Amino acid sequence: MSLPKGLAEDVSKNLVMVARLIDEDPEAAYAYSKIALRLASRVAAVREAAGFAAYANQKYSEALAEFRAARRMTGSVDLWPVMADCERGLGRPEKALEMAGAAEVHKLDKAGQVEMRLVAAGARRDMDQLDAAIVTLQSPELASNSVQPWTARLRYAYADALLAAGREGEAREWFAKALESDKDGSTDASDRLAEMDGVEFVDAFVEDDDEDDSDTVIDAETAVDDEVEPQDDVSVVDELDDEDEDDDIEDEDDDEVETAVEAAVEIKEDVAKDDVLLKEDDEDDAKN
Repeated sequence: MSLPKGLAEDVSKNLVMVARLIDEDPEAAYAYSKIALRLASRVAAVREAAGFAAYANQKYSEALAEFRAARRMTGSVDLWPVMADCERGLGRPEKALEMAGAAEVHKLDKAGQVEMRLVAAGARRDMDQLDAAIVTLQSPELASNSVQPWTARLRYAYADALLAAGREGEAREWFAKALESDKDGSTDASDRLAEMDGVEFVDAFVEDDDEDDSDTVIDAETAVDDEVEPQDDVSVVDELDDEDEDDDIEDEDDDEVETAVEAAVEIKEDVAKDDVLLKEDDEDDAKN
């Protein structure tokens, strides 16, 4: 099934909003995914996006259904780990472990295999099998000194499992290793280390803001007593701030347009792939 140009653009815009909002506003992302789903339910990328949006809102049954649909359309095993994690979310850790031992896992790339290992360890913890969870995470990827996109999360999960098992010394060591490899802040390893060390953080800016506010009040009172109008200087600053904000908005708009264009191209490619798959399915049905 092919989509008209205008429809493909509408779908891509909704998928852009899903990707943009899924972390900061999962409910809004879910709403956009439902729109895209109504517009193009036979496009694999739409089903996958709908799955992740449902997953982000802990709608695991719905997410699993969408992931299965996307997998049927593409034949890919890339979604296997997140499908297994949906089983965990539905309270079926045994099913997740069964999927962790399936043949599909061997078809995953390295990142997918590590993700599957994380899901399997989580399933073990769901079943109160802490020692088994720790063993599950022990792997060449964990022992490697090479830093990969999954390294921080793998080390963090291992540290967390060790801490749950009461092995605090080892846990602290691995939280530190997780922090060392966490270049994009994907974990809260620094907070966990601080908590273990009994360190409390104080927001210095709060006190500074209070002091600034008090100074402002004093200056205002002085201005009233001296019959001075202090707003003139402030208005100049406000005007400069408004100009800066306008520039920032323009930059953001440019980025949004560029992202939307890229997404539209990806949608068109996915539609083309789906056309081929659907034609092959129709030919098979005709033969049968």
